[in-house]
Amino acid sequence: MSMPARVLVVDDSPTMRGLITAVLNADPEVSVIGQAGDAMEARQAIKQLNPDVVTLDIEMPNMNGLDFLEKIMKLRPMPVIMVSSMTHRGAGATLAALEIGAFDCVGKPAPGEPVPFYDLAEKVKAAARSQHRYIRTPAAQPQPPRAVSEYHVGRKIVAIGSSTGGVEALITVLQNFPANCPPTVITQHMPGTFTTSFAERLNRLCAPVVTEATDGARLEIGKIYLAPGGERHLQIVNPSAPCCRLIDSGPVNGHRPSVDVLFNSVAEIAGRKSVGVILTGMGRDGANGLLAMRRAGASTIGQNEKTCVVYGMPRVAYEIGAVEQQLPLGSIGEEILKMTAARKEGIE
Repeated sequence: MSMPARVLVVDDSPTMRGLITAVLNADPEVSVIGQAGDAMEARQAIKQLNPDVVTLDIEMPNMNGLDFLEKIMKLRPMPVIMVSSMTHRGAGATLAALEIGAFDCVGKPAPGEPVPFYDLAEKVKAAARSQHRYIRTPAAQPQPPRAVSEYHVGRKIVAIGSSTGGVEALITVLQNFPANCPPTVITQHMPGTFTTSFAERLNRLCAPVVTEATDGARLEIGKIYLAPGGERHLQIVNPSAPCCRLIDSGPVNGHRPSVDVLFNSVAEIAGRKSVGVILTGMGRDGANGLLAMRRAGASTIGQNEKTCVVYGMPRVAYEIGAVEQQLPLGSIGEEILKMTAARKEGIE
């Protein structure tokens, strides 16, 4: 067996440090090698222990987790998983952390929650294995809006799936989109409070209108619909006038919303009049759905290994033949626009 992932747990609450430590140490492939109660202790521990991964509380005394993360990414880049309260304020800070370079985030369990941090150990192991280059990049800034596309926008539907690393990846892709972008639907694995804040953030950063998907919302040119996190899946229904449908059903591939659920619905109602895109993420959610889209005649894109934070979902999709072309992240937005462009005769 390979060496366990070595973790430093940073949180100002001794109770929370104990809880995170217990959850992580229950996995034989993870070892908590130290704890710290604030940024000063954490800095010393990082120097002395050289952990593979740090879990970092966002709200701490003296120096908050966001400021400390900035220092880590500047001085000693490494995988950091943010631990945040599930409040709207906590969500905004977490999204900022993911843009700065945090590997992923987990929500602090509510009092009495039966299985706290159920996926934390998996995220820690993925972070330790990650090929992600921890290079400090400035947080995304609003771009001058591209009022109209240089392409004649067709009626194709764009469906995008992403998970770990998806915040940064989606911003990169969608900032290429003009105000009259093709109708675009997205499933990003993320808690419910976070998707609300993320949709607001994307709406500020991008030229099109970005909203959380609502049940019955008609797909329109110039609009991007983000699946709300948490309790429901996003599907697209009604071939003659496509619209969003939020459905109550169990997790698929361990996720709700699931990328497979979205992609399978788009394959069924749009077929060749759609483009499927699978971005960075752990696991295999979306791979089978993307294959269904390709078999239905859709154009499909997978993010390449070099630019993924985690080459999991795109790897599985590529290996099963779902990906028509693999591209670096920076090229995907423009390629989507080319694929969705109608010919001048207006055939699409």
